[in-house]
Parts: sequence; C-alpha cells; structure tokens
Amino acid sequence: MDVSLVTALGLGLTLGLRHALDADHIAAVSTLVTRERGLVRSCLLGAFWGAGHTLALLGAGIAVLAFKLTITPGLEAALERIVGLVLVVLGSHVLLRAVGGVLLHAHDHAHDGVTHRHTHLHLGSPAGAHVHLVRLGGRPFLVGLLHGLAGSAALMLLVLGTIPSPIGALVYLFVFGVGSTAGMLLLSGLLGLPMALAAPGARRLQAAIQVVAGVGSAALGIWMLVGPAA
Repeated sequence: MDVSLVTALGLGLTLGLRHALDADHIAAVSTLVTRERGLVRSCLLGAFWGAGHTLALLGAGIAVLAFKLTITPGLEAALERIVGLVLVVLGSHVLLRAVGGVLLHAHDHAHDGVTHRHTHLHLGSPAGAHVHLVRLGGRPFLVGLLHGLAGSAALMLLVLGTIPSPIGALVYLFVFGVGSTAGMLLLSGLLGLPMALAAPGARRLQAAIQVVAGVGSAALGIWMLVGPAA
C-alpha cells in the first residue's frame, strides 16, 4: 500500500475521533443520553449516531467522486442551519421532559383489595428493560445522518480530491466514519455516566441534568440559526 495513502488513512481515523468532539455533536448526543439510565444503552446511542453519520458521509463521498460534485459555502451554511434547528428541537424536548407535566404518570396499584394511585417520574426506560434496537437507535441514527455533512465533515470531503484512487478515497471515508463512531461511542458513555450513577430516587438531580443538556442544546442551536447571519 502506498505510504501516502496509509498516512491519509491514519489522518482520517484521527480526524474522525476529533470530529466526535464537535460542539454540535456533544450537544445533540447529550440530549439523547439523558433519556437513559443505563451506561450500555448510552454507548449504543453513540454507536447508532456514528452509523448514521458514516452512512451520510459515504453517500456524499460517492456523489462527489462519481459526479464531481462540490459542497458550496451556501449549501454548507444551509446544512449548518438544519443541524441548528434539530438541536433546538432536541433541547426543547428534553426541557419539556424535565420541567413539564409529561414527566408525571399516574398508576393505579391494588394493595389488599384497596386501589391506590401513585405518581411516578419517568426519565427514560427502566434499567434492564427490553427495548428493540430499532426503537432505541432510530433517533440517534437520524440525527447522525443530518450531522453527516455539517461542520468539519464538509472540510473532510475536501481531502478526497488529494487521494488519486477512488477506492482509496472511499476507504478513507470509511476509516473517518469508524473514527467518529468510536469517538462518539466513548463520548456518549461519558455523557451518560451522571444519569447512570444518579440514585434512582434522585429526581431533582436527574431533572437538573436534563435541564442543563436541554438548555445547552437549544442555545447552541439558536446560535447556529442566527449567529452566522448576524
């Protein structure tokens, strides 16, 4: 294998790992993992996000290589605003879960023939509950797809022009995707630690974590929508 290609692949892996730390990625995944209280499930969310992100990059890369397309500044700005809108929606949803009445669910329980109504706080699926992978991964997969061409990913596509072999360029894209998926898996695990370690009865702490994630995501999303145009 050509030394320059090996160097490019190593760079792709490194850039992929770094790409997972982009502010918009951290904000989006933080809103997703605060819904979960299991560390494994939080890591899976990051993996699904990475899978969607990689698929978008591969699709864009094939289009760039096959049809000699380019990502114009206008298109990149539009993609950034779409991501900003998604962050606002995700952040708002988390805030509603944290401070709204949707957190409270009333359940009737029978004890010694007498029915009692109890109100429970639900911040996510109970630990150990079986949830189908499609249901668990659908949202982060779609968010990953939307993030696939925004931010530094667009800059990454510029590297394709420096790789003479189309196969080598696609391998570079795949390696970049593997790096970003691995980075996001680790990041989502770290972001999910506070919820995983919080005591089941620590409702205020759990809600506070969600509020922080929701406010951060919504604020960054609003900045992405209006900041560049200011």
